[in-house]
Amino acid sequence: MKTQPDPLPIGAQAPAFDLEGTDGRRHRLEHFAAELFVYVQACNHCPYVVANVDRLTQLARTFAGRADFVFVNSNDADTYPDDGPEAMRVFAEQHGLPFPYLRDPDQSVAQAYRTQRTPEVLVFDRQRSLRYHGRIDDSPKDPDAVTEETLRTAMETMLAGRPVAEPETFAMGCTAKWKPGNVPEVG
Repeated sequence: MKTQPDPLPIGAQAPAFDLEGTDGRRHRLEHFAAELFVYVQACNHCPYVVANVDRLTQLARTFAGRADFVFVNSNDADTYPDDGPEAMRVFAEQHGLPFPYLRDPDQSVAQAYRTQRTPEVLVFDRQRSLRYHGRIDDSPKDPDAVTEETLRTAMETMLAGRPVAEPETFAMGCTAKWKPGNVPEVG
């Protein structure tokens, strides 16, 4: 029995967006010009996001100039006030995010990217075709237990011009906090 919608298929184009960031500026897909575009569905309160934020920040710094990262928070801030705009600004400052942290208040971007969890990562190539979707690594809560750096390997492979060996992996994390009436339909 299927309980969630199908993910964005490998090869799909990155959906356009126009969202406000914690920096007070609007950010659109076309603003990101690096060879890779790394979309991370995130939020403030999820323990999996908190456990991975330093790893993602380090990856963003390691691949600076070659990959543009973005965090997108689509959670219902009415039900989860810890995911509201002010809390996002505090989170971005506390963690020294070196990339934009964007608010998706109507959840349309999460629906377009077909994300279900936080954190969930989608990596697009220069043509903004999806080439990797899934987890950051094989230890979602303990950085000392990582044995497979799945996202890093996928990015290095893409930058080398080769296809990703395992383009889809399961992203362990919290479920998206949908507003009433926004829960994606199962196909």
